[in-house]
Amino acid sequence: KSYVHPNSLLVTISQSGETADTLAALRLSKELGYKGSLTICNVGSSSMVRESDLAFLTRAGAEIGVASTKAFTTQLTGLLMLTLGIGKYRGMPEQQQEAVVHALQALPAKLEEAVSLADEIEELAQDFANKEHSLFLGRGNQYPIAMEGALKLKEISYIHAEAYAAGELKHGPLALIDEEMPVIVVAPNNDLLEKLKSNVEEVRARGGLMYVFADKNARFKGDKSLNVLNVCHCDEVIAPIVYTVPLQLLSYYVALIKGTDVDQPRNLAKSVTVE
Repeated sequence: KSYVHPNSLLVTISQSGETADTLAALRLSKELGYKGSLTICNVGSSSMVRESDLAFLTRAGAEIGVASTKAFTTQLTGLLMLTLGIGKYRGMPEQQQEAVVHALQALPAKLEEAVSLADEIEELAQDFANKEHSLFLGRGNQYPIAMEGALKLKEISYIHAEAYAAGELKHGPLALIDEEMPVIVVAPNNDLLEKLKSNVEEVRARGGLMYVFADKNARFKGDKSLNVLNVCHCDEVIAPIVYTVPLQLLSYYVALIKGTDVDQPRNLAKSVTVE
């Protein structure tokens, strides 16, 4: 049996608005007593938009590639705006509201700075062309971003990639580390940075080759085993959105070097319309 708290809102997220299992959950929610439904979606004419009570259109434009990129960053932005709206309604301090608004206003410029790293990332991508496996690490709200980086690399370059919460390294992934396993680390300058640096040292001590996407104020020092890509400093609340872009660019350039189709990866479909 399912239990739904009174006055609950179901939020669905989809690029196409036709994803079968998400659409099934939306339809089931109407039977389970949800107060209402909201979809964060990129296609205004989709089933999910038509069947939801509320719709937040991300308006990212047509997502041509099977492996969504801009849809993902606009979804994160939509979720942040939703959080702000709910927070304001529920008494979020005005100073905190203003901080989030200012961070959102700064986001376009920060994303431009992230895109400007393309040449450096293209050079790094050369190191990945002949690798068969890779590991992505992130802490806190950057762990899902590490997952996005790993997903994109496996989707369009066909390199096996996995993401782990950095604090869980000793629960198994550390056994995989050697000079043939590149490790990509997402390292914004937040309160988890020092713990993340400790994780980095654990990997280095075992001969791992590391690529750290770090806040330029995080003071990582590069050497032969530690490649540091300095990302612009940004507010912690938008850091997941900003750090997504360099990881997606890495996958893109690795795929170009390997000659795979970045828009139409093998075996994948644009919309998952079966459960």
